[in-house]
Amino acid sequence: MNPEQLIEQISHRAILIRTEAGYSQETMASILGISKKTLVQIEKNRTTASWTVVVAIVALFSDSEIIQSLLGDAPLEVIRTIAHNGLDRPKGKTLGGKVWWKEVETKRDFRIQQNLISQHFRILDMEDYVWFSTFDEQEALERFHELTQSKR
Repeated sequence: MNPEQLIEQISHRAILIRTEAGYSQETMASILGISKKTLVQIEKNRTTASWTVVVAIVALFSDSEIIQSLLGDAPLEVIRTIAHNGLDRPKGKTLGGKVWWKEVETKRDFRIQQNLISQHFRILDMEDYVWFSTFDEQEALERFHELTQSKR
């Protein structure tokens, strides 16, 4: 997934996300820091949201069933992965991917998982901290190999 695809997906679901949250257009626009007119244009698919509005929607409504059905249980991780073109540094602790994740490979102190919804890959250590995240399977496998070969 790239920024343009995410922008399109969230823009097309903006009205559903707002409705699920129980907000009026005025309230939602205020929360997002945009005009009501802009929100109406997005909801009517006359324009798409900006990247910053999409990030705000995902961050502020990450518990939305609509967003989770699109991005899985870690929508902020998806946003970070897209924004940083992959994550290659230790990040926060996760719940270990028991629901939305498929184990791809485990070796030494690391494992690769793939999100069942967004299809992105991540590498976790055995304490469930994210070390790397990307949409590129080959890149994930290469980084996994580097991590499992290095001495920690």
